[in-house]
Amino acid sequence: MRTKIVLLMHEKEWRRQKCNTGRLACLNLEGSEIIPGLAFDGNARVRELLADPDSLCMLLYPGASAVNLSSEAFPAGLLAGRRLVVFIIDATWSCSRSVLRASPGLLALPRLMFSPKEKSRWIIKKQPADWCLSTIESIHELLLALEAAGLERYDDKERLLAVFAAMQDYQLKRVRETPNPRHLG
Repeated sequence: MRTKIVLLMHEKEWRRQKCNTGRLACLNLEGSEIIPGLAFDGNARVRELLADPDSLCMLLYPGASAVNLSSEAFPAGLLAGRRLVVFIIDATWSCSRSVLRASPGLLALPRLMFSPKEKSRWIIKKQPADWCLSTIESIHELLLALEAAGLERYDDKERLLAVFAAMQDYQLKRVRETPNPRHLG
């Protein structure tokens, strides 16, 4: 894979969620990495990635200035032979806003976004809106959009979604086997 996926994982996700979709995605994407924390502007690894002249670093986050890969062409010449490095905030939506408040430098990066082809496949969680996806689904949709734009080859399109489905199947099985009052309702 040409594109490097870097998850900026909110410290709550890092500490509390040992089997989350971001971790599963990174286990299944060669060259991807997770950087835990909250304030990333001073993080040595983030700074190293940003300083690499052979990389074009972008933030996957919706907004008016974001290049929507689903509806517009990737700006010609922007890559200019460099490797695309996509930072993705791995957190709940409210926690992602706290990451951005603590890391204003991230908002200075050029941004990418996409319009999801499908609603979230979560069956054990309710998403706040139709366009909200889990981290693993977001990476899947991003790779589809990058491939459609001619920027990436995404050969194993079912892998991430299969891992996501298997994770949910396992969690549902555990709920059935070890009922807990907080799982009801």
